[in-house]
Amino acid sequence: MVGVVELETALRLAREAGLDLVEISSTATPPVVRIMDFGKWKYEQSKKDKASKAKSKTTDLKEVRLGRSMKIDPHDIGIRLDQARRFLIEGHKVQIVQNFRGREMLHRERGHQRMREIMEQLADVAKVEVPPRQLGRRMTMIFAPDRAKIDQLKRNQAALDASSTSDSAEAATAETSEPERLHAKNA
Repeated sequence: MVGVVELETALRLAREAGLDLVEISSTATPPVVRIMDFGKWKYEQSKKDKASKAKSKTTDLKEVRLGRSMKIDPHDIGIRLDQARRFLIEGHKVQIVQNFRGREMLHRERGHQRMREIMEQLADVAKVEVPPRQLGRRMTMIFAPDRAKIDQLKRNQAALDASSTSDSAEAATAETSEPERLHAKNA
């Protein structure tokens, strides 16, 4: 920090150092400037921006519609919930949408009951971010992934996969050793 100097002196000091004279604050009196390598600073700044952008993950809001009306088969609801579960495990938020047509508007409590059932079924991977609410003829609810529950679910799945591969390896060993035993008896 040099202090207050004339513009010509500051430019001469920057030229002698082989650096740039960069204005930091033009609104201050006198204006604040810094002698630095501006190209290097811009490069480092772009690297920092790129690193922070890579670390931040964008989450999309995926919409799962439960048919065009309340008249949807429970199996179809199961398919939609499996799809929502996949989205939640991938880290996306999920909006469940139930549409009402005609006289179905008189039976909104059935829609609330269906939303409660969905909350119970997705409780193992998600938490309710926005509870069910009616907006005209649509009832919506938003789920957010619950990282701790999803990680636990993945660990349990990995343990099951590991035990099933060891069981199949033992079965394969038993199958190959059976012919060897028969061959040993005949010899």
